This record gives sequence, structure tokens and C-alpha cells, in this order.
Amino acid sequence: MTYDLKPFGRDYFDMTPSELFRDFGRQFFSNFPDEQGIKTDISEKDDRYELKAELPGFSKDQIDISYENGMLIISAENNQVNEEKDNEGKVIQKERSYSNVKRMYSLNNIDEDNIEAKFEDGILSVDLPKTENNQRKVIDIK
Repeated sequence: MTYDLKPFGRDYFDMTPSELFRDFGRQFFSNFPDEQGIKTDISEKDDRYELKAELPGFSKDQIDISYENGMLIISAENNQVNEEKDNEGKVIQKERSYSNVKRMYSLNNIDEDNIEAKFEDGILSVDLPKTENNQRKVIDIK
């Protein structure tokens, strides 16, 4: 009796190093569930950045936004308890829902005092005006 020992159904001895690395990455990361993070679009204009983040199922008071040391931080927490009762007040069903998301964005040269945000229909829109000194410094490293 012979056994064919080929991890993930592939013969790794016949693969180039780049194929081996790429295949390992696919196999490794396919075991993780889809990310339940914040889907975000960021666009850059001449004078500001515009960020739009999807936060479905959250209300405005469940969302926290902060800007600190060049990092915009968006976090949201939803901890709901839904109680269904019959006519006599006896609990028949109790459902709990908890979700927590957090994401950080590195955005420099932001006028911190004039950041504006609004939340409407599950979409968080953040307007991040740039400072006057928005020229990037180029340093030549020898």
C-alpha cells in the first residue's frame, strides 16, 4: 500500500518558489472567514480627502470617530437585546446581536479643527480638509 503525501493536493517539489509562496498564501488565507470590517472609499481632492464608509445596522450614536497623530479611527459597536413577550408577559424568545468594527486610516496634513462627518442611510461620510502645508517632504536617503 502506498500513500501519496501531497499537501493540499499539490506536488510542491515541482513548483517554483514564487508558485509555492502564492499557493501557500491562497491555502492559508482561504481558511479565514470573510472580513466583517468597514468597507471604505477614500478620494483625494486638491483641498481635502473625502471618506465614505459603510456601516449598515449601526445608528449614529453607536459610532465613534477620532483623529489622532495622523490616524483617523472609526469604530462602531452594536449590542442589542430584543425581547418578545406574549400577552401574559412571559418571555418566549430573547435574541441578542453584537457586532464590533474598527478601522484606522493613515491620513497626514489634515486640518483637525475642520473635520466634518455625517451619517445617513448606513453611510458615514467624513470630510477631511488638508492643511495649507500639504507639500510632501522628500528626503534622499544615502
